[in-house]
Amino acid sequence: MAADRRIVIENCSIATVDAHDTEYPSGYVVIAGNRIESLGAGRAPEGLENVDRRIDATGHLVTPGLVNTHHHYYQWITRGLATDHNLFNWLVALYPTWARIDEQMVYAAAQGSLAMMARGGVTTAMDHHYVFPAGSGDLSGAIIRAARETGVRFTLARGSMDRSEKDGGLPPDFAVETLEGALAATEATVKEHHDSSFDAMTRVAVAPCSPFSVSTELLREGAALARRLGVRLHTHGSETVEEEQFCKELFGMGPTDYFESTGWLGEDVWMAHCVHMNDSDIAAFARTKTGVAHCPSSNARLAAGIARVPDMLAAGVPVGLGVDGTASNESGELHTELRNALLINRLGAHREAALNARQALRLGTYGGAQVLGRAAETGSLEAGKLADLVLWKLDTLAHASIADPVTALVFGAAAPVTASFVNGRQIVENGRLLHVDEDLIARSTREQAQRLARIAGH
Repeated sequence: MAADRRIVIENCSIATVDAHDTEYPSGYVVIAGNRIESLGAGRAPEGLENVDRRIDATGHLVTPGLVNTHHHYYQWITRGLATDHNLFNWLVALYPTWARIDEQMVYAAAQGSLAMMARGGVTTAMDHHYVFPAGSGDLSGAIIRAARETGVRFTLARGSMDRSEKDGGLPPDFAVETLEGALAATEATVKEHHDSSFDAMTRVAVAPCSPFSVSTELLREGAALARRLGVRLHTHGSETVEEEQFCKELFGMGPTDYFESTGWLGEDVWMAHCVHMNDSDIAAFARTKTGVAHCPSSNARLAAGIARVPDMLAAGVPVGLGVDGTASNESGELHTELRNALLINRLGAHREAALNARQALRLGTYGGAQVLGRAAETGSLEAGKLADLVLWKLDTLAHASIADPVTALVFGAAAPVTASFVNGRQIVENGRLLHVDEDLIARSTREQAQRLARIAGH
């Protein structure tokens, strides 16, 4: 789209999620090229030139696009397995199967994962991929190709593991890389695919998997590599009580202190889960502006616990939302995490004061953009920012008696997505993806799941 072509959206409620939580009961948004040109209350300005399209969004709430901060796409083809396991037992049960994935499987799984998120309002996605069996093909390229075809903005967190069972880790010996191989492959992925421009559609982060699947050397050298290349760092942290015990037994300290000792706290770092954090841990994250990807459904599915999100937010820790892998969150959707984050956190110490609807929406939008290092570009609806936004239909039976649209979106049933835009380009219309074939993806992912099951012998 040329820079001077415009789309005008009118007659909608708007939740901007800007610094002042500005909202318009009835307003407009003007998109010019790939940017938000203007927005406000009432009708759009008269006399706009080169308007290609006008959208009457009566009955809709417009919000920033949702931002997913933690996921494992390959797990789409192992959904519904080990459903009654805690994290460590679940990993032990599934690693032997995951270690047999290949490029065709990963591409199909990425398509399924991305499609499910995008049709539910995600405009910025990420994938933490850390399983690279020898001879499995170009897995990173396959994931990036699927994201490009779907049309979402994307961060690939190029993961790695070098601590296998023989070293006291959980992955099978044949499922890990060497230290040197992991670092070299990660650097090559960054150099080939990372785009640092303002409107970049693809970025890459350095992402060793977890304290119990990577060596201290891989963590330290991975952090140094990321900072030399100018990219972000991502890993799992403080997910379970067992992980805390593992770190204390092996390293003589808890996960947060261990991460700090290896260079893994900082404003260029975000970690998934962070369920078992004490006051000192939260203070360290706040002091260093280390981000957190909160994954409430997965944490509940694996019985990991309830992250102290209200305390993190009060301390100034950047927090976003994550689906997590679809083998521990079989729905694969992020918009349902708005509701689950609010409800699950109200089971914690702060009870009904834990989170409200607007805080939950902020976690799923601006908070996620902060965590991915993209808050200057997306995550809120403001003039000059990228045109990543969603039109939620709230005038059906499901939300008809809820007067406040943000409350309807967060507390109510999952709202239909009438339209979703990324970079000013529409990717969803009436709940269906525009640029990929959902039915073909469904067949492909089913076939690849069956193929993997045959190879893995179950």
